[in-house]
Amino acid sequence: MHYIDCPVCGSQQIAPILNAKDYTVSGESFAIWHCSNCTHRFTQEAPDEEAIGKYYQSADYISHSDTKKGIINSLYHRVRKITLKGKLNLVKQVTNKQSGTILDIGCGTGAFIDTMKKAGWTVRGLEPDANARAKAKELYGLDLEPIENFNELPAQQFDAITMWHVLEHVHELHYYIQQLKIYLKPGGKLLIAVPNYTSHDAAHYKEYWAAYDVPRHLYHFSPQSMESLLQQHDLQLTAIKPMWFDSFYVAMLSEKYKNGKGNLLGAFITGCISNLKAMGEKKRCSSLIYVVG
Repeated sequence: MHYIDCPVCGSQQIAPILNAKDYTVSGESFAIWHCSNCTHRFTQEAPDEEAIGKYYQSADYISHSDTKKGIINSLYHRVRKITLKGKLNLVKQVTNKQSGTILDIGCGTGAFIDTMKKAGWTVRGLEPDANARAKAKELYGLDLEPIENFNELPAQQFDAITMWHVLEHVHELHYYIQQLKIYLKPGGKLLIAVPNYTSHDAAHYKEYWAAYDVPRHLYHFSPQSMESLLQQHDLQLTAIKPMWFDSFYVAMLSEKYKNGKGNLLGAFITGCISNLKAMGEKKRCSSLIYVVG
């Protein structure tokens, strides 16, 4: 996939900004380009939809394997219990509903959609990876659907649609946003969580920042570029919510990538500094949830 213009705004004011390595699977390096018009960043020469699959095939890719191997993944699972409750409460808050219909795209192994189901919501989940769908069935008894079903969803069906760290993986960016708009009920809410390269931890780790996660992450959003994307589809951004725990998880992985081994103290310090800086300006948080509609 070679871009001659920005995949968000279409500007040709694009240039390489840094190179990042795939530390999870291939060890390959990929160029990340920057748009000076909308400030969006993207992975240049990323694999297309047919070729990307092999870059997800790793026992360490926690979204698909649910692995607890290693201290970083073990801590991730402990924190997830807290974040799942927070996501449930946020969906209830922004929709002003205690129960309703929800679509989760990119479910992974199904922990979030299971949380919503247990809370009384009517759930539907899409997940591209067959192994992750099988794991969701094993862990929670969930029947997740393949991502191909995205094109067959009914219009105006959902009170909420969630994409937790998924939009950065989607090849057909504008098509997805337009379809999501169609699938929401009138008054429904779209919640999109993505990493934020304008955060302190991103600036600190530079090319070692784990949330670049090339080539799986095709896009690297700033608040400005996300707002630009939504405005092009006549979608209203109603709130931006910080994801405070992400700075610590990303910092732990980034320390491993940078130094060849984990440095929990260094990661904790960097995560704390990143969050302290973001307290005064929440748009600087390591990851952000964009509430739309």
